[in-house]
Order: sequence, then structure tokens, then C-alpha cells
Amino acid sequence: MASVVFYFQVHQPFRLRRYSVFDTDRNYFDDAKNAEIIRKVSQRCYLPACQVFLETIKRHEGKFRFAISITGTALEQFEHTAPEVLESFARLASTGCVEFLDETYYHSLSFLHSREEFREQVELHRAAIKRWFHQEPRVFRNTELIYNNDVAHFVSHMGYDAILAEGADRILGARSPNFLYTPPHSSRIKLLLKNYRLSDDIAFRFSSRSWEQYPLTAEKFAQWVNQINGNGNVCNLFMDYETFGEHQWADTGIFEFLRHLPARILEHKDNDFLTPSQAVDKFKPLGELDVPNLVSWSEKERDLSAWLANAMQSNALNELYKLEGQVKESGDAVLLTDWRKLSSSDHFYYMSTKHWADDDLQKHFSPYESPYDSYINFMNVLDNIQSRVKTKE
Repeated sequence: MASVVFYFQVHQPFRLRRYSVFDTDRNYFDDAKNAEIIRKVSQRCYLPACQVFLETIKRHEGKFRFAISITGTALEQFEHTAPEVLESFARLASTGCVEFLDETYYHSLSFLHSREEFREQVELHRAAIKRWFHQEPRVFRNTELIYNNDVAHFVSHMGYDAILAEGADRILGARSPNFLYTPPHSSRIKLLLKNYRLSDDIAFRFSSRSWEQYPLTAEKFAQWVNQINGNGNVCNLFMDYETFGEHQWADTGIFEFLRHLPARILEHKDNDFLTPSQAVDKFKPLGELDVPNLVSWSEKERDLSAWLANAMQSNALNELYKLEGQVKESGDAVLLTDWRKLSSSDHFYYMSTKHWADDDLQKHFSPYESPYDSYINFMNVLDNIQSRVKTKE
């Protein structure tokens, strides 16, 4: 049996406006640019993808199921700029075929710096999911799929039944991502690993004419999924929701692929679609998987170098979290929210110099001319945050 477990990530950060060292305005965020991006991606991706998913669920009478995780920063921006997107996600929730996952509200790297802040952001996110979609998530996914044994143990103590992670070769060795596992000494929580090869075939290679498998059809992909039968229980396909219409534009045929894929997969009598919690309930773990070192979904290395590789990133993160205690002791809710918006991992990704010279993807996502501009702008904002903290002392 091959149970396909689709999970889609929805995230939009609060991008900063240009902020000089002489600026004293407490409005740090580029409201016009953020709203413009939300409207653009909503029209290209969120609204048409939600409609295709809703039609597909109805066409297959509930046999097509999947999971979504939406960050708090995205939810807030939808609420203010594109409430119709929230309504579309709510319609998906009402079908009973879509499971919403938990994560850090601000898409932060907080687990690496403050377990207290990590817990608080997760609780904020849990409340938001319950408010908007009337679900209490059983499954957790950390920012950027950052994972190790410590993350699993901490999340297990928070009451989650499962956690998602990257099926990186260096942690699996000869084992397969197509089974469930448990972390060492914590049999309560189950681990679902991304099948990154099949996931990336859709998310990154779908429209690449230089790819030897181009064009990718629903029939061809379903054959690859069928090969898991007898060699695994699950096919975990994890990717950004923005794959549909934004990263892979509509004229690539991505929406038609999405419309036809469930039918092609369900043609095999042993195949079905499950949400992550359904997979946890249905399958027993194959065994323990020891992951002492941190992994993520990012790049070939599947490490944290996209956010932590250089001195600028390390300095910005350390200076941000040095203020945590003072910000919280101030009792200023607006100050705390501003500080937390700065914790989104995107701000530190923009500072990455790892592939800046030849990485068109990074340049596409970054609103800055260079990683150095990003660092200077961020630190100027953080300096103003620090000044506000001092006025509370």
C-alpha cells in the first residue's frame, strides 16, 4: 500500500521597509509592498489552488485528503488584505478532508535560541488555527522543517502525536523515507519524513525543460508512487502551497497536473490519500531514527546554513534574542509583536551570502540589493527596538 500524504506550507513574512540609522518611526514594515505581494500571490496561487483543491475533494467524494500549515504572519496579512483567501481555506477545512498543522506563529528560529519563546509562539499559532479553522492540531512542523531529537522530545511533551521532517539521506542512510519512525527514547511521537525526490519533482523540476523527465504528467508521477507498494507505507509529499501558480506558473500546466493526479493515483487499488494524523493512526513505526544534529529542507546539504552560515546572520539572531527578556518585562504588547515579527526566518535568509552571486532564487525572494543591505536594515530596526526597550526601564 502507498498512502500519499500531501502537506503544503503557506507563509508570508512582514517585510521591512527601508530604515536608516537616523529613522525614528516605529512603523518598521513595508505595508504597501506586503499588501501588493499578498494580492499578487492570492490571485496567482492561493485562490485558484484552493478552488482546484475544493473541486478535487468533491469530485473524489472525500477520498482526496491533505494537510496545510499556515503561519500566523500569513493569516494576519490575509485577514487585512485578502480575507477571501481565509474564507477559501476555511471552506477547505469544512470538508473534513484537510488537516491543519501547528508551527511557530512567526515562522521563527526560536527553538534554537529560546525554548520559552518557542512554546509561546506555538501556543499562539494553535489558538489561531482553532479560531479560523476550528481544529486543534495533533501534528507539528517546525520552521523550515528544522528537526533533531531535541525538537521531537520537546514537541512530544507539548502533546503532539507526530512531527514532520526532511527525509535527508544523511540521517536515513540505507533506510527509506516511506515509513514512519520514532525518535530515540520517545515512542509516543511519530516521525513523518519528506520524500524529497518526489516532492521536488513537483515543487522544483516540474517546468524545467532541461529535466530528463520533462514533461511531468499525472500518469508518470502516479507510476512512481506505485513503485512504493511493497517498499513502504507512505509517500510524504511536502512542498510550498505557492508551488501552484506562483513558483510554477499556471501556463506550465501545474493546475491541470494537480486536477488529474488524484485520479491517476487512486487507479491503483492499494493507493489512498491520508492526512498526517491518519497516517499516524494507521501505520506502526518501522523503528527508531536517531537524529542528533539539526537538519532542514534547505539545499543539498539539508542543514541550517541558509540562516546561520555567516557572521551577519549569527550577530543579528543573537542580538535579537538578547532583547527577549527586556521586551517581555516591558509589558508593551505592541513592542512585543514588533520584536516577534523580526524573528521570522526570512529576515536571516535575506542575509545569506552562501549563493548570492549565482542564486537567482534567493534574489527573487529577497527585497534587498545584497545580503549586506539586509543586515544593515535589520540592525537599524533592531536598534530602534532597543531604544524603545530602554524607555520602559
